[in-house]
Amino acid sequence: MKKSIITAAMAIAIASSGVAYAKATTGTIASIDKKGDSITLSDGKTFSLPEGIEAETLKVGEKVTVTYSTKAGKLAASSIQPAK
Repeated sequence: MKKSIITAAMAIAIASSGVAYAKATTGTIASIDKKGDSITLSDGKTFSLPEGIEAETLKVGEKVTVTYSTKAGKLAASSIQPAK
């Protein structure tokens, strides 16, 4: 019985650990680097854009919510949505 409880607890911890790394921030796009596929928000944070999000679809001055993670010391966006 104890072994199955420990196994279940470990499975839950591992499953929830992926969610802990995703963060979100809201800000205004200050600049867009179309060649580098990245955006910089007004707070100075620069996010690389993933496949499927084209820099051409975004506009300077647009308020957005960016969901991101840190990969190799850089901020990598996983999604960008208009902020409400």
